[in-house]
Amino acid sequence: MQTLLIPEIGHFALIIALLMALVQGVMPLAGAATRRPLWMAYARPMATGQFLFLAIAYLCLTASYLLDDFSVANVANNSNSLLPWYYKASAVWGNHEGSVLLWSLILAGWTFAVSHFSRELPRDMLARVLGVMGLVSVGFLAFVLITSNPFERLLPNLPDDGADLNPLLQDFGLIVHPPMLYMGYVGFSVVFAFAIAALLGGRLDSAWTRWARPWTNIAWAFLTVGIALGSWWAYYELGWGGWWFWDPVENASLLPWLAGTALIHSLAVTEKRGSFKSWTVLLAISTFSLSLMGTFLVRSGVLTSVHAFANDPARGLFILVLLGITVGLSLLLFALRAPRVSHQVGFNWLSRDALLLINNILLIIITVTVLLGTVYPLLLDALNLGKISVGPPYFNALFVPLTVLLCLFMGLGPLSRWKRMDGRDLFKRSWLAGLAALLIGMAAPLAYGGEWNLKVSLGLVVALWIVLPMARDLWTKSRHSAGRLAGVKRLSLAYWGMVLGHLGVAVTIIGVTVVSNYAIERNVRMGVGDSAQVAGYTFTMTELASRRGPNYLADTALIEVKRGDSRREFVMEPEKRLYIARGMPMTQVALSPGLFRDLYVAMGEELEGDSWAMRLQYKPFVRWLWLGALLMAAGGIMAVVDKRYRRAAAVRDSKSAPAARAREATA
Repeated sequence: MQTLLIPEIGHFALIIALLMALVQGVMPLAGAATRRPLWMAYARPMATGQFLFLAIAYLCLTASYLLDDFSVANVANNSNSLLPWYYKASAVWGNHEGSVLLWSLILAGWTFAVSHFSRELPRDMLARVLGVMGLVSVGFLAFVLITSNPFERLLPNLPDDGADLNPLLQDFGLIVHPPMLYMGYVGFSVVFAFAIAALLGGRLDSAWTRWARPWTNIAWAFLTVGIALGSWWAYYELGWGGWWFWDPVENASLLPWLAGTALIHSLAVTEKRGSFKSWTVLLAISTFSLSLMGTFLVRSGVLTSVHAFANDPARGLFILVLLGITVGLSLLLFALRAPRVSHQVGFNWLSRDALLLINNILLIIITVTVLLGTVYPLLLDALNLGKISVGPPYFNALFVPLTVLLCLFMGLGPLSRWKRMDGRDLFKRSWLAGLAALLIGMAAPLAYGGEWNLKVSLGLVVALWIVLPMARDLWTKSRHSAGRLAGVKRLSLAYWGMVLGHLGVAVTIIGVTVVSNYAIERNVRMGVGDSAQVAGYTFTMTELASRRGPNYLADTALIEVKRGDSRREFVMEPEKRLYIARGMPMTQVALSPGLFRDLYVAMGEELEGDSWAMRLQYKPFVRWLWLGALLMAAGGIMAVVDKRYRRAAAVRDSKSAPAARAREATA
């Protein structure tokens, strides 16, 4: 009987969480507007309570999965008694209802974190921030309870067993990718809430950017890692060796990342120089709006994809209305309040301010380009104007040259000065790095591939142009009377975060360039004793075996791999699996990873004569794609943990607190 009550407890906890989110969204905002401290004081306890009850609801759904409670429709449709426990736990978010519940839980977690770690904020500012986040929670919890209840019962007709989790999702990637991606998506709600709170309070100074900047960096780092994990998962799971599809659902995660990258740089300028105030607010609204749009694309049923869970038009309409209300009211508030912002800070066209503005404009152009390629076919289809397909040729033709242009300005950034700079001084600082990047980038393909390749040279020149000026700046800044090491130690973590972030971009560009131009693939027919050669490696099938997994049957090939005349050998074991519950075949790729190359073997279909179609691939520098993303994320986190930044912020906040209290009293 106790087990049977678990879904009801979870459902009840969801209802309580919705009520607490409603109080959190209404009372603090009303209190801040009417200057009532007691009403504003509701914000923190309601944020804590909402997070607690959502955690209870989530744990109840997880328990239903682990206990094989197939009376719950969500469990029956997405689990099976033979499914390993770790896949049962991750299957909670491997479907529409559970993933939206996880989305809501993470939003409540971010809200709780803001309420706990932002005690130095002025009372009215914190009340507005938590109030806005509470209203966002109301929308999503209402969506869960009205259209996507994860605790819906199948009583009295209980199935004997569950339908099983989609075999594509029975992978470690499901365990780590969606939570990391959602942490990034939802994390941008914090900077959105800060921006709306600043607009409501009429305080569009640099203070709100100083408070919002660490939260934005953390969210951006999570989203960066989440996108990289999705790319890595697609690379080894789907059996074709690709790392990016330009799939609409993948684009949905790239869009807020691009806008968030522009937002991070804009926040830095607003905090340091007091400029770009309206631009920063608009970017904060746009970034979170793109996160919501990604949620709409995945859960509306307008897309057919392994990433897309929902196919109920009612759900899509609900999210579309929620998106429209959020974006519409935010932009209306921005239109009413932003014109009051005064721009007294000027800068020369040749300055770091101008370069960051140009980079932000290019990032937004890239974002709009990807957005149009993603949404335009959907709009045509929805309006019955025909069906068109927008694929890699469109995105590559526009995305690549815009990215190259972006990187050219990025390389100049570390060498430039704020406000104004002499052109001759900038040329003096950058000419040697530019010449070295050009010479090395042009010569490197000859050394690596034996023949010159324009695309590879261009990619390497761009990557080196990002790294070498930054190295020159690092060398200059590390000068110290006590020695070079003392100079390096003197540099702040925020500076090292910038270095790591830009280095990550360069490393990713190198990975993309090399693997896109030098990858080798062979599709061969192999039986026991057959051999094939790829990129100097000899692949020999030595054995075919069958085995049974926990919920699947598998045919396994043992492939011995040897490089050239070397005596060293290693074995790769690709598999072809048949999942019992769904009768669905899946390819399990065999990988031999390395820093400079991957060997990739995938089993295709069984052929006559006990032989199989095999795909053999050599992937040079493919790991640099994800290494670059990790470096970027590490850079974002490093900037947040800079103690000097936090001390300076605390000092500035303490100085501005009396003025803030005076404004509050006079109001």
